[in-house]
Amino acid sequence: MFHDIRLIRSAPVVLPSRGRVTILMGVYNGAEFLADQLQSIANQTHRNWHLIASDDGSTDESLSILRAFSEKHPGQVEILAGPCRGHAANYLSLLRNLPDDPGWIAFADQDDVWLPEKLDHGIAALRAHANRVAIHFSRTWVVSRELTGPRLSATRPRPPSFQNALVQNIASGNTILATPRAASLLVKAARRVDHLIVHDWFVYQLITGCHGVALHDDRPALLYRQHATNSIGANDGLRARLRRMRMLWSGLYADWNDTNLRALSALSDLLAPDANRIVQNIMALRRDPNPLRRVAGLAALGVYRQTRVSQGALYLAAMLGKL
Repeated sequence: MFHDIRLIRSAPVVLPSRGRVTILMGVYNGAEFLADQLQSIANQTHRNWHLIASDDGSTDESLSILRAFSEKHPGQVEILAGPCRGHAANYLSLLRNLPDDPGWIAFADQDDVWLPEKLDHGIAALRAHANRVAIHFSRTWVVSRELTGPRLSATRPRPPSFQNALVQNIASGNTILATPRAASLLVKAARRVDHLIVHDWFVYQLITGCHGVALHDDRPALLYRQHATNSIGANDGLRARLRRMRMLWSGLYADWNDTNLRALSALSDLLAPDANRIVQNIMALRRDPNPLRRVAGLAALGVYRQTRVSQGALYLAAMLGKL
């Protein structure tokens, strides 16, 4: 654990409205770390929460741990059976099962540890946007499986936007909090989409694509535990950069973009007109046989990643026909 408590607890926050937050958690064979995450939810300074956990066919003790937690917090925990079609499908299923107007929602992974003020900080940050389509997401403390060796996750030097969301996900799902209007939009969209790469990228694209508010917070919200079975992981450092380059060369990045663009096209009526135009232009650019026109077209659309190096990789992908 951390040796300096100041890394775990931040300054007191002025508490916002005590509206209920529904927490959506996908679970699959998470018994090793699940109890820590559940306890950190119970320790939230925002007490008005409701957890819906979707177990995706676990063969370990995950269900027993969830049931024991439910007994300790009667009326605050629901346990659902997941579709058993992978991480993204599990979160889509969670969204689809919500009512049309679910109120505030947050997403949780099964293996992190939330800082006590996570929910309160998010609601306070969104106070001015509480009646709008808006999400809040943040940096994290990246830690080992034993919760040691903390380092801050990557900075986000450029603002969130649809032009960024099309080619990069900076909204870490385990930190996302959505206002009631954003939550309603996500539920509606989830019922119309068959397949996603990851749920958080979908959230980032949809919210920015309808001119919603996307607030990135430099304050870390949780301990992001890294271990061998992370679905995605922190995605920083040399190893992550090399993995991204392999994805580009193999064509996996292009496959992911195919899936994302199909989903956005199916939801065109939910997007702003300019976002729809960008989607159509991106799809046309990907089919253009001229490498220089592909790169120039991306630049003209203002599509960007967060750093110069990753922007260069984006243009390289376009040049090589792997966008």
